Amino acid sequence: MSLITQLSQDAKKAAQKLAILDTAKKNEVLKDMAEAIRANKDKIKAVNEKEVARARENNLDAAMIDRLILDDDRIEDMAAGIEVIIGLEDPAGQTRDFGTSPAGIKIRKMRIPLGVVCMIYEARPNVTADAGALCFKSGNAVILRGGKEALDSSLAIAELLQGALEKHGLPKALITVVPNPDRALMQELMEQRDYIDVIIPRGGEGLINYVTENSKVPVIQHFEGVCHLYVDKDANLDQALQLLLNGKTQRTGVCNALEGLIVHKDVAAEFLPKAAAALAEHEVKVHVNQAGSEYFDGADVIGEEDYGTEYLGLEIAVRVVDDFDAAIDHIAVFGSNHTEVICTENEEAANKFQLAVDASVVMVNASSRFSDGSQLGLGAEIGIATTKLHAYGPMGLESLTTEKYLVNGEGQIRN
Repeated sequence: MSLITQLSQDAKKAAQKLAILDTAKKNEVLKDMAEAIRANKDKIKAVNEKEVARARENNLDAAMIDRLILDDDRIEDMAAGIEVIIGLEDPAGQTRDFGTSPAGIKIRKMRIPLGVVCMIYEARPNVTADAGALCFKSGNAVILRGGKEALDSSLAIAELLQGALEKHGLPKALITVVPNPDRALMQELMEQRDYIDVIIPRGGEGLINYVTENSKVPVIQHFEGVCHLYVDKDANLDQALQLLLNGKTQRTGVCNALEGLIVHKDVAAEFLPKAAAALAEHEVKVHVNQAGSEYFDGADVIGEEDYGTEYLGLEIAVRVVDDFDAAIDHIAVFGSNHTEVICTENEEAANKFQLAVDASVVMVNASSRFSDGSQLGLGAEIGIATTKLHAYGPMGLESLTTEKYLVNGEGQIRN
């Protein structure tokens, strides 16, 4: 039996044991997981620092290195994220009453775990803790296949989580990190439809496309984040500038960073000089259409075909549009169904934007950086789904469950 088949079988068996674990016990285990991460932060950092050094030696891009780093704050965030999950309602076992049918049978629906979740991701070792804790609380086993750049950090974190599981007599196969980054093993994972219930890829466009095109297991896509800020003609321009700078520069290598700025022509002459100065101060490279080029010194003038790029760095694409509908049309063509933001004081425009824009998170007068499970009250997140299956947007506990029917009768038969 191959390594991947064995890991998948073990996870399936482990998930069956977890399905009947009560919430109080789950929370005890999660508490120990958080404490183990805090108590071993120096060990995690020591392993991670070696990986970061290798990444720099191999000239990985800045966004990848940023995602790889685990410092004191990020390790604390992992532990604190697990503690937030402890305080969240456990969706597994919740029921909805559908009443009694004409035949007299009583019908309910109950939330149940998906079963075995497989995460395929790149240089984000914190995903190991987030996904492990979320899947455990929602009743799922998880198999984690990270990129080679973060493998040692992921294994170190998983070892701590598994220690908490074993302390409580639970199988460590509930949280598994594939110990070899060989691409052939990833392909084999995607063929384990007898044991794995869903695959969630999280990373760049190449990874998402590869998994989507090759997996025999259902896929929930966490696609790229081409997020826009639309500055409406009725915007508070001081507020718009703050939303722009926070969304673009607070952290660039993340999927909820702004990659596009759309400005209504009626406020372009007042807003764009301020935006140009602020972006220049932060050394942001600007790509802009002809209509907006007069407001920027040395900007790259681009055409229609050049929009829609996820820069993951200090770059942004700017477009001046004639009206509200043109902004909506731009997002429909170049957005990635992730997060879109409007800055406006016009309530009608705000409501229309939230209804018309097709994205998993649509914001009014708030930074795109809030498009995150922890910021939206989910605790940690396992990803941001940009496909419209049972989950759309940041995926927390409930998104890791589905529903089954519970039907109770008294011997009724169908005529």
